[in-house]
Amino acid sequence: MFRPGLRSSFKLLHRTAPSTLVASRLTAFRYLSQEARSSIERAVKAKPIVLFMKGTPDEPQCGFSRAAVQILELHGVHPEKMQTYNVLADPELRSGIKEFSEWPTIPQVYVNGEFVGGCDILIGMHQSGELETLLENNGVIPKIEGDASSTPPEDASKEKSSS
Repeated sequence: MFRPGLRSSFKLLHRTAPSTLVASRLTAFRYLSQEARSSIERAVKAKPIVLFMKGTPDEPQCGFSRAAVQILELHGVHPEKMQTYNVLADPELRSGIKEFSEWPTIPQVYVNGEFVGGCDILIGMHQSGELETLLENNGVIPKIEGDASSTPPEDASKEKSSS
């Protein structure tokens, strides 16, 4: 019953360079049309932050999409710097973005055209502080001046008294 469909979506690929470990591998894939690929490429470069999600920022249709929106809001990403796409409204976009990024889940976050990851990656980067650094370095949020590089208050008072 399912075999004809499975056969059409699997193809045996042979590596061009000889490999001692694996001579060939079985990979499932679908071809993304050039038109769809260029449309997605334009979309991911449209704004500094691009989020492909289920639903909209005001009405997320998935907990993971909600979490991605909340993390970006927590970091102070202004709505005018972010473009969101509701993949539930466009089935072709929903499957195409997964193939484009080679990432199987939604939501997907792009910063200045570069794929960052899904909700799990975003949460990990948020917890480690990497997300704030990434957003600052890409001009999405302003850098906070005087964090770790500033002179501690005790040292500053000593400098004033010695002058």
